[in-house]
Amino acid sequence: MRRGLAILLALGAEEGAKNGGLGVSQVARLVGREKSQDSRSLKVLEEFGVVERDAETRGYRLGWRLFALAGQAGDPSLLDAGPPLLRRLVDELGETAHLSVLQGAEVLTVLSESPNRAVQAAGWTGRTVPAYCTSSGQALLFDFERSELEALLAEVEFDCAGPRAPRDLDDLFGRISAARDRGFALVDEEFEPGLVAVAAPVRDFSGGVVAAINVSAPKFRFGSRLEAAGEAVQAVASQLSARLGSPAANGGTKR
Repeated sequence: MRRGLAILLALGAEEGAKNGGLGVSQVARLVGREKSQDSRSLKVLEEFGVVERDAETRGYRLGWRLFALAGQAGDPSLLDAGPPLLRRLVDELGETAHLSVLQGAEVLTVLSESPNRAVQAAGWTGRTVPAYCTSSGQALLFDFERSELEALLAEVEFDCAGPRAPRDLDDLFGRISAARDRGFALVDEEFEPGLVAVAAPVRDFSGGVVAAINVSAPKFRFGSRLEAAGEAVQAVASQLSARLGSPAANGGTKR
């Protein structure tokens, strides 16, 4: 099972997505196992329809049956209510919008909506990024006490490529505290150079943070609008929170 899951994660990672699939040798390199073992595992996964093999390139990619299963995962109300609100945000701001959830110390993007632009932030649906240097991650960490944050990030190296990324736990906790007071997280070249973003938490009926909505874009186009965009994202996150039954639905903290 571990081998099969490792293969699926490799096929869903950036290299597999960019190349439209991976050969057996590439899969073996990524998962660090014998080529013959991975070949047998891929055949089983193909038999069950969770991976497919291209007839021409002979490369493997994730199969449609896996996507069908993924569509049934997560909070149905969150996934149902999210798309129209994200589209409304895209129409208002003209930039890419995402809905993300926390997975350990990383952020997984589950929904994305983009405008028709030649230059825009990369799509991250189905992929993970570090929580500590992204707007969505910092919004998802709104309710964490410092001790909880320290435990979550105990094995994380603060090495994001952005020149303004948090460099240690105290730096990060200060930024999250400021974001909580503001009502939304704002990052300026923290994840990577030239990229800016804003995010606000989404809360469910218990008042806990279950997701985050964020908008990201190149700094040259979006940098001067971050504060106004943050307020727009916070408003949409509040609307989604209300649909999930949040008692506050205001994007703030429950503590």
